[in-house]
Amino acid sequence: MSPRQNHFSPSTQEHLLHRLHAIQHDCLHISRESVQQVAQEFDLPVAQVAAVVAFHSFFHTQPRGRFDILFSNCTSCGYLSGEKNLLQLLCLQLHVTPGETRADGLVSIDETSCIGLCDQGPSLLINGLPITHLDDNKVVQLAQLIALETALPDWPSHWFDIHHTIHRQDWLLNGSPLPREIMLKALDIGRNNTLAMLLQSGLRGRGGAGFATSSKWQLCREAPGNARYVVCNADEGEPGTFKDRMLLTSYAENLFAGMALCAFVIGAKQGFVYLRAEYRYLLDSLQKTLQNCRHQGLLGNRILGHTDFDFDITIVVGAGAYICGEESALIESLEGKPGIPRIRPPFPVTHGYLGQPTVVNNVETFIAAAHIVYYGSETFRTIGTASSTGTKILSISGDCTFPGIYEYPFGISFQQILHDCGAQNVQAVQIGGPAGTLLSPAEFERTLAFDDVSSGGSLLIFGPHRDLLSVHRNFARFFAHESCGFCTPCRVGTPLIQKELDAIAEGRGSAYTIEELQQLGHLVQQQSHCGLGHTAANHVLDGLRKFPQVFSQHLLPHFTARFDLDQALASARHITQRDDPEAHLSND
Repeated sequence: MSPRQNHFSPSTQEHLLHRLHAIQHDCLHISRESVQQVAQEFDLPVAQVAAVVAFHSFFHTQPRGRFDILFSNCTSCGYLSGEKNLLQLLCLQLHVTPGETRADGLVSIDETSCIGLCDQGPSLLINGLPITHLDDNKVVQLAQLIALETALPDWPSHWFDIHHTIHRQDWLLNGSPLPREIMLKALDIGRNNTLAMLLQSGLRGRGGAGFATSSKWQLCREAPGNARYVVCNADEGEPGTFKDRMLLTSYAENLFAGMALCAFVIGAKQGFVYLRAEYRYLLDSLQKTLQNCRHQGLLGNRILGHTDFDFDITIVVGAGAYICGEESALIESLEGKPGIPRIRPPFPVTHGYLGQPTVVNNVETFIAAAHIVYYGSETFRTIGTASSTGTKILSISGDCTFPGIYEYPFGISFQQILHDCGAQNVQAVQIGGPAGTLLSPAEFERTLAFDDVSSGGSLLIFGPHRDLLSVHRNFARFFAHESCGFCTPCRVGTPLIQKELDAIAEGRGSAYTIEELQQLGHLVQQQSHCGLGHTAANHVLDGLRKFPQVFSQHLLPHFTARFDLDQALASARHITQRDDPEAHLSND
């Protein structure tokens, strides 16, 4: 790697993603000429910059509208409100074709994956700013403001308010120790005792996998390398998950303290927060909090006067890629490349950012580590279960009376959680997002625990009126869209799962289709390159096993041969980014 390529730090250049975002913001797209210019600025191959642009869904090579609108298509915060299609309503109001920019360049309307506002009703992003609690009246008003070309600062300010509804607080959310006191305690007891405290606490990563936090930090500290890095995964992209949005807003100081603790233990001087693009509107407040920490001597050189403790944090904002929630894909993106997951081993703790030992933890894990150091490991161990200590923060949405944030000790039953959030006559619950576990009512007495049902932080609740087949189609569409395309099982398998579910819903399925779904699901699960592919079929395999009637009631009594070759080539058109007439088969 040339010296220019090791440039993503506060003391040198801005990050490649930020430069591209600035161009997208100013020019409403990223032209071929801009790609060449950026490649020259960053001393990178043109092909690499072009690949980064093509990889991220928030970058565009064709102009977007001056009002660029993205409706969430999540099952909880999506644009389908009852029988109303709010996206379609706005398109009709403004005479816009979905996915295209209006001829005068004023507006473009499209959909995107979950934007982390699942407790706020149907939601959208307009020029990156969120508007929640959509209904047909608000959509009509929104259309009028756009038609009048009213600047966003002159729109009703309360439209952009995001409220964090916390219904249940426990150990982590009840208290917020001062970051200065957290750091002073760690400096007082030293690196080894800080690490030992985490070991004694039994803290496991809160992202869902549950790897022991102390082991990860120790492995990184002991790995050979010229430098070490701390990375916070704030790419909260799993549909139905929004807890990090609240933590980044209300507990950012403790997050940065937790990252500094990790740096103190492993000997890192540089940290990164990788913030999902959908949360770009949080960037200014996060930067202000970082600057406040620097003013207090909690970041920078000689932290709190400690001569051997220099550490600072840079925030890097993504550009729309669910796969970057996978830690090695996130690191690839940090390095200015498309976020394609790496082959593992080696793991990031030994070969991470720039090939150096790197700790990657999520927002909740770092905050929990900070609290453990302040309050003590014994307090933490008394909460939860023997193998799942402490508490877990959950994002609860869907068909319940009280959607929002809940913090529970591990070991709580899902039946109790459903009671607390006012969910009645529940048909099914999706734990941990589409990549997680689907529970039937017979399983609601199971518990939230690493050795029972673990979760990265979400519960999607489906009441008796929900069409579970539509839910599965939504999930399948999500995975087909978010596949990075690197490996064949995921690249081809996820669109095929979507296609088979569509066939069933449209009355074209048979027993053979069910068999195909099962085979495809197992193939994608077992043969995919990374965690996205390994979990992309979980929902449909769970559904086929636990809710077979959801699929069987739509099946034909016997197989009817039908094959649409042009439709079969749709995935190839998506991969090659072609949808022109010559990419389609003629019906003549």
